[in-house]
Amino acid sequence: MKLRVERDVLAEAVTWVVRGLSPRPPVPVLAGVLLEATEDGLTLSAFDYEVSARVRVDAQVEEPGTVLVLGRLLADISRSLPAQPVDISGEGSKVQVTCGSSRFSLQQMPTDDYPTLPTSPEASGSIDGHLFTEAVAQVSIAADRGDTLPILTGVRVEIEGEKVTLLATDRYRLAMRELTWNPGATDASHAALIPARTLSDTAKALGAAGSVEIALGTAAGGDGLVGFEAGQRRATTRLLDGEYPKVTSLFPASVDTVAVVDTARLTEAVKRVSLVAERNTPVRLRFADDVVAIEAGTGDDAQASEALECQLTGPEVEIAFNPQFMLDGLGVLGKPFTRLSFTQPAGRPAVISGQQERDGESDDSYRYVLMPVRFAS
Repeated sequence: MKLRVERDVLAEAVTWVVRGLSPRPPVPVLAGVLLEATEDGLTLSAFDYEVSARVRVDAQVEEPGTVLVLGRLLADISRSLPAQPVDISGEGSKVQVTCGSSRFSLQQMPTDDYPTLPTSPEASGSIDGHLFTEAVAQVSIAADRGDTLPILTGVRVEIEGEKVTLLATDRYRLAMRELTWNPGATDASHAALIPARTLSDTAKALGAAGSVEIALGTAAGGDGLVGFEAGQRRATTRLLDGEYPKVTSLFPASVDTVAVVDTARLTEAVKRVSLVAERNTPVRLRFADDVVAIEAGTGDDAQASEALECQLTGPEVEIAFNPQFMLDGLGVLGKPFTRLSFTQPAGRPAVISGQQERDGESDDSYRYVLMPVRFAS
């Protein structure tokens, strides 16, 4: 194999394919990146049985061939190279990487032992890349980051025709985003539980493209896989098994109190006040007379407070939240104003949504349910 490729093109491609490689692969070859040079260019692939990634890039190929080298090492090398064309060639048991005066010699890994990657899936439909990235970011923040309940580490994707619903929860908060996509069939119906971290990484990497194609169910090669494709990048990931809880029941059937607050000001106030909140200590919010008072700390501990104007409808409310959970929701809201909806008594979950104007309607396409924290009176 012998080829030349631009340094930035190589670095970006290798970084993309190695993102899902396990730091402790079950077999050594799964730590590798497969480079396949053909007359059409260079294809890079990585696979660890759970996640696969593949990308094709333009390259000047003099001699076609296939080599397998350590993926993370190649990624580190390619990012550190000077801004010059990169020459890659296979010589015996080594792969030579040359860029300017920099030269690296990498050990080839046995390609015969490398598993066959999942076939490129047929798309079930497509979605706007920016919308896909935004929706995944809004929901994935609520997925569980631990291993106690693996099923809660995923994002539930439900599709009925043109409607897509994304759900995630860690039992302390729930995020739900509803949006539309372009299905391959008007009667499309799918449900899948995708690992949140993988989905988030994929959305960030593919969202810059104008459109992302998604393959679910049999189109992805079976009910256990989901596939994504944008431009020359393709990825598949295995789905999580198990019955997802009926979390939509957490949304209150009625609302007693609504407060509308400037999102940026509320975010900054919670950040400042929470500086004195020790680990697992909540911030308290008291809504009364069109003012929200935000407080943290009690007794001999450090204390902080701040007051903001708000538009209040309904009875007064005093409630407390985990500050980081609250900031997570505010950070992905994407609207100038935040609507907080409460149901009496105050121990019930609160719902956060956004709206474009202070006196406007709530945008319920994204809702973030936050469980309150008990606090001493």
